Amino acid sequence: CPNFFNPPESTSPFIMLVHHRHSFAPWDPIRFIQRTFFPEGFPAHPHRGFITVTYILRGGFEHRDSTGIQQYYGAERRHKGKHTQWLTTGAGLLHEEMWDIEPDDDGTLPKFLQPSSQELYQLWLNVPSQFKLVTPQVDLLGGEEQTPTVVENADGAGTTRTVVIAGEHGGRTASVETYSNLAILHVMMEKGSKWKHQMPPSHRTGIIYVRRGSINIAGQRIPTHHTAYLGEYGSDLVVEAGGNDEADFILLAGEPLNEPVAAQGSMVMNSGDEINRAYADYQAMQMGAPWDEKLTDEEWLQHVSKYPSRYRPAPRTVVEEQ
Repeated sequence: CPNFFNPPESTSPFIMLVHHRHSFAPWDPIRFIQRTFFPEGFPAHPHRGFITVTYILRGGFEHRDSTGIQQYYGAERRHKGKHTQWLTTGAGLLHEEMWDIEPDDDGTLPKFLQPSSQELYQLWLNVPSQFKLVTPQVDLLGGEEQTPTVVENADGAGTTRTVVIAGEHGGRTASVETYSNLAILHVMMEKGSKWKHQMPPSHRTGIIYVRRGSINIAGQRIPTHHTAYLGEYGSDLVVEAGGNDEADFILLAGEPLNEPVAAQGSMVMNSGDEINRAYADYQAMQMGAPWDEKLTDEEWLQHVSKYPSRYRPAPRTVVEEQ
């Protein structure tokens, strides 16, 4: 997975894509030593000026932020279908994302031996300059009303399933509102199947990352864990499952913003001066103050009540139960 796209203007509006894969075993002695100095997740850190899209395929996350919001989401039954977090960082906030470590739901082993498998995509999505300092907002997505699944059988070659995280495919549209014209599609293909997608003329950026198996596009094979950058010509995208295996990939497509990009650390703005201002505001605790990930929920609430993000819409606390 390419991590940061370079240069970011060439893949606008997409800044970064990461494919995480982890496993935590309850009986692993090294884990208990390691976590004393390596947190199991991502402790409190700041963001400004873009959107993070976290799409969980296995396991889950616990989210807490400096606006007072706590969420659990993921791919297991306990997450009630909410597999994606859409976080508009806007003018700025701090958040932590710690692995929601519980035994896998498949029940193949006794609970005390069952590992906790974690797999996800995280995407950084740029926004037009006029929306970079909006009020931060965090939403959970999942289910047919928000992220519909389109089942197709193109040319009778085999079944494909497409989860529409954002944008449109096959006459179905995701519920999330975006600041620019784009699509985020997770495609799962049976052996020998074919998948077709109509690319709007404005979607001059097209990126495919292959999670499993291999695919063929216009006679070119793209293997597992490889990224393909689509050309700007044509509108009919045809993907074939390669070899004798199933295939699984994510498509990012969108209209370029045609704006300068300044990305440093955890901030994405349009200029170096704006980046410097973002870090100055962070150091002045305008986005909130970092907290220890070991804080209990009550202690965390006390902390963010004392040091909230000044950009939140109003003092509030929202806890979304597992």
